[in-house]
Amino acid sequence: MDKMKFENHYMKQFDDELEEIRTRLMEMGGKVEQQLQNAIRAVSDADSKLAEEVIREEQLVDEMEVDIDEACILIIARRQPAASDLRLVMMVTKAVNDLERIGDEAKKIANHAIILAGESKTSEGYTEVRHLGQSVVSMLANALDAFARFDVDAAMRTIEEDKQIDLDYKTALRELVTYMMEDPRSISRAINILWVVRSLERIGDHAKNLCEQIVFVVKGKDIRHQ
Repeated sequence: MDKMKFENHYMKQFDDELEEIRTRLMEMGGKVEQQLQNAIRAVSDADSKLAEEVIREEQLVDEMEVDIDEACILIIARRQPAASDLRLVMMVTKAVNDLERIGDEAKKIANHAIILAGESKTSEGYTEVRHLGQSVVSMLANALDAFARFDVDAAMRTIEEDKQIDLDYKTALRELVTYMMEDPRSISRAINILWVVRSLERIGDHAKNLCEQIVFVVKGKDIRHQ
């Protein structure tokens, strides 16, 4: 094999490896998105069986994180990527961490869903969960779509969504505090719902992180803390 053919073959293998970790990251993102949707549905529908399924499936998310991290380490060790290629690999390692954290928060929501399903059936607090949950699911879907297309403009628009989620979270907290003050018997239930909305707010933060990493890969610019 002459030098030119060897270099072309080497580059083709490298490109394939980069595309492979991108594909696996998107698969993990799809799994986490499904986990989040199921966890929210488990709360609003008082479906403890669905919540238990979310808890079981979280192990798969953890395994996906480890597998992708190992693939990234091998690429760095064997290929010694530079510039944009290195930014992509580093971005994937950070993104899988954020996705794993989202999976952890979905599991927490599922745990609270089981507790709530065993308590008195009332609609108090569920409106806040559904509203905030829809916004967070949409933000995560937009972040994953922006990553799939390396779309900086879409990523920046999605980052802006986090501001509204933070406002909705604060509104939900006020509603839950009022709920507890008006009916002290509801305190235990309201606290569980409070933890659910807290997890949703954190998921919004992780989706924002994903978008910031897209900007870093494409533009080489770190926009965190701006």
